[in-house]
Amino acid sequence: MSRKHLYNTTIGKVPWFIKRFGASELILKPLRVAFAPVIIPLLPPKFFQYQGKPYPCFYHGYNMTWAGERMIEVPIARSYLDQYSGREVLEVGNVLSHYFAVSHDILDKFERGPRIINKDIVEFDPAKRYDLILSISTFEHIGFDDDSDASSGKKISDAIAACRRLLKPDGKFVMTVPLGYNPDLDRLIRSSELDTSGEFYMRRVQKLDWEPTSREEALRCPYKGPFPYASAILVAEFSKTEDGKPVAT
Repeated sequence: MSRKHLYNTTIGKVPWFIKRFGASELILKPLRVAFAPVIIPLLPPKFFQYQGKPYPCFYHGYNMTWAGERMIEVPIARSYLDQYSGREVLEVGNVLSHYFAVSHDILDKFERGPRIINKDIVEFDPAKRYDLILSISTFEHIGFDDDSDASSGKKISDAIAACRRLLKPDGKFVMTVPLGYNPDLDRLIRSSELDTSGEFYMRRVQKLDWEPTSREEALRCPYKGPFPYASAILVAEFSKTEDGKPVAT
């Protein structure tokens, strides 16, 4: 049986939430959820640039998407899905199905659902391989918000390696993560230990305004201040590996 995720437990949820997001969010989060149907229609259309292309910010009531980093993570993820339409896609962490209908495979160790495969990514070994593996704001929780005896950094590295092994030779793994949330993940990013094939950083400069930025500037952005949740994210791309070595594409 899968071990429980800390913030899915009844006893551990409140102290975990305060530690991660601050005591004020115990009041502010319910207010944002309650007033989302009123607030969202009043928000002005906003656009952001990602890899030189404009995308509209995405406002949605689920998980306060309109108030946090998912307002840009969801459009970015959707752009990758569009690029790989009709091909084999795996999502690690069940996120996108909360916003629109999906037809790709979903792997989530903890969340239950009709289309969700409940396995740890390091133990997942399907017969097929994938053209695209996508993960939205999931890897920062690995080894940090669950019952793990290993260090978070080690578990994240193992999970990334597992994703790369599941790719087709010309496949791509893409993950988005908030910066400032998990110190071990920030350390891996700062020291270039992720072994990415591409890194794209976005910084929040106003409540609804995001812009491309450098790694150095993004890592200086604090989590849970001055805006709710992340003030910077990383979109990391990875290529296929064999025996730990990148495969030329």
